[in-house]
Amino acid sequence: MSIYFAPMEGITDSVYRRAHHACFSGVDKYFIPFISPTIHLVLSGREKTSVSPEENAGLPCIPQVLTKNTDHFLWAARTLADLGYEEVNLNLGCPSGTVTAKGKGAGFLRDRNALRAFLDDTFSRTPISISIKTRIGYESPEEWEALVDILSIYPASEIIIHPRTRQEFYSGTPHKEAYALAAERLKQPIVYNGNLFSMQDCRDIFANFPGTHALMLGRGLVANPALAQALTGGAPLTNATFIRFHDMLYDGYSQRFSKAIVMGKMREITKYMATCFVDYEKPWKAIRKAQNETTYLAATRTLFTECALAEDPVFIPFS
Repeated sequence: MSIYFAPMEGITDSVYRRAHHACFSGVDKYFIPFISPTIHLVLSGREKTSVSPEENAGLPCIPQVLTKNTDHFLWAARTLADLGYEEVNLNLGCPSGTVTAKGKGAGFLRDRNALRAFLDDTFSRTPISISIKTRIGYESPEEWEALVDILSIYPASEIIIHPRTRQEFYSGTPHKEAYALAAERLKQPIVYNGNLFSMQDCRDIFANFPGTHALMLGRGLVANPALAQALTGGAPLTNATFIRFHDMLYDGYSQRFSKAIVMGKMREITKYMATCFVDYEKPWKAIRKAQNETTYLAATRTLFTECALAEDPVFIPFS
């Protein structure tokens, strides 16, 4: 059973990846949130840090690239290959309006002719292995069959499928029938992504789709950072491991950012983790309202030490 950690912009940065890898096992690949090359063909400061070999030393990381321009993609691929990476992931799944309005991410799925031309050129010239992360269409699941026909042509190392359309974002139930179609027709290794919040969710995919190469977990693994570890036979989540992980994150961010930024980043992460506890609402409210380091840390200690973990700690989508 192979488990991948999804790239979650604003959360799974290099500080997060290093802390998670130090505290928990079970993740075979960490996907780095996308870099988006421009006409200037330079990495931003944030992007340099994100893909820096020093920042990711000892971690099994795969960088992700977001673009619709072949030359931009190939420049990024060469740059990443020079840094020592052996694989790059093409993002055809981001549903953000600011991304799709430019025809990137899931927005690229609207123009199948342009997508095919891009893939023809990219795969014919790439200096590095390419995997693809995609949704099943822009507006309708009916688009998926034609997209599968296109994807089947290219020697992608893996195809990671989030079986929702761009229009659905993260709402509703993933279209398992679309994943089944991919499992039937694609010869490349396929990876399932979407609504994997519990051990049972993950086991069900492997049971129902035994040809699945790996699972990619996102929100479920941020909420329960020991989920991959437990799935692969390791220890389940405990209050003590939650505290160790939280404190390592807090210390790592404190070395880089102001306290206000640190608390903002930690609140975003803790929002997910809190859902694994019984009766977490009151301490979470205190965490959300904390105005300084002292009140924030006191509120998180209440959550981690006074609230019991759920019998089956699992992410609960926010209402």
